[in-house]
Amino acid sequence: MKSYESIADQPFVPVVVGAHVGGYSLVRAFHEAYGVKSLVVTGATSWVVDNSAILEVVHCSDAHDPDVLTATLAGPPFDGLDAPKILLATSDALVDVIALMRDRLDDSWKVPYVGAGPLAIATRKHTFEEAAQRAGVTTPATTFIDLGDPAYDLGEADLPTDGYPLIVKPTAPAAWNAVTFAGQAKVHEVATLDELRDLVGRVQAAGYRETLVVQDRIPGDDTGMRILTCYCDKDSRVRFASYGRTLIEEHAPGLLGVPAAILTGQDRRIVDEAVRLLAELKWVGYANFDLKYDPRDGQTKFFELNPRLGRSNYYVTGTGFNPVTWYVEEYVHDRLPTEFELVEADTETVYSVVPVRTIKWALARHPDLWARVRRVIKAGGLRNPLHYRAERDPRRWVKILAAGVSYDRKFHQYYDPEAAYHPGGEPADSDLPVTR
Repeated sequence: MKSYESIADQPFVPVVVGAHVGGYSLVRAFHEAYGVKSLVVTGATSWVVDNSAILEVVHCSDAHDPDVLTATLAGPPFDGLDAPKILLATSDALVDVIALMRDRLDDSWKVPYVGAGPLAIATRKHTFEEAAQRAGVTTPATTFIDLGDPAYDLGEADLPTDGYPLIVKPTAPAAWNAVTFAGQAKVHEVATLDELRDLVGRVQAAGYRETLVVQDRIPGDDTGMRILTCYCDKDSRVRFASYGRTLIEEHAPGLLGVPAAILTGQDRRIVDEAVRLLAELKWVGYANFDLKYDPRDGQTKFFELNPRLGRSNYYVTGTGFNPVTWYVEEYVHDRLPTEFELVEADTETVYSVVPVRTIKWALARHPDLWARVRRVIKAGGLRNPLHYRAERDPRRWVKILAAGVSYDRKFHQYYDPEAAYHPGGEPADSDLPVTR
């Protein structure tokens, strides 16, 4: 693989907005496939991108402001680069920002995201639910609370009939991030109507005036979660899919629900559902789905669509099917074949940003699943996006090792596998990812 002395010499330049693990995973994917460095645009650097040999950091005072981000991308070092630049976001809110300012960029910028209209439909959970119903895609029992009216009366809500607990989350991530209130999290669980009333009151008082989604809580712990990543070309045809089963999720405040370890595999039935939904949405670029297996009816249900490669996107790269090659082939080289068959990642690996001991501890109530994970790891299938041999700076490796210890400590602090475990919530072996 060719390596480049300078970013100015590269045939294209990945520009990644955001400096967390997901952003670094994109940087690594480009470097693995093409030997290129990336420019990481961020307001504050982090240990994840510090002392890295495969990226350069560009400071932006507020990447969530379209005007500020546009000005940053028009200045150095971007104004000295004539090569195509692939602009990528690392959060849903940043995808929204890029959708607002993409028309201000010149033709050297390649923006592999859907337009603002389909983006709004897919990422606002009430309109996503409507699209899923039209496509015949299974979702949890769901209702919505519209807080656009400050005098909204919760007693008028048509709440899910399966009872409590219920899951409550925002439909507008940018608006959610713009407010603060006691106990705020990415996702909330309420066990009673009084808890729901209290949560809605705090959200209203904070000034959130968008819609809240209220969903039936599907029983089962983290191992019931599924992840699916699909790439749609400019004609909304699904070219690639990568499926996995979550082993453990993040539980620290602010990161709740982000997969920390994944067992990869295949599930064509789920992929076929996603193909129908993405056609309904007229999607372009990557779609990252959150799903969960429901032991009550044996179905895997779609929760939401993230309009980008997710924070745990290295679970795809680690299978040997590097996801950024689709960006380069279509947006830089314009050479995707007209005739094609959908490609599914089929390599069984274990993606993890946590130590193996943390996975073993989390799977104590799932001995069969742990045995399978252990077998894959022993066969050399462990994939950690931060463990990259191209990184040689010892200061970076000290931070990575320290992060592993910190992850383990945080999981013991915020997560109790015994409390999360529900007998009967374990899917049959037939629902496990399979390699074929």
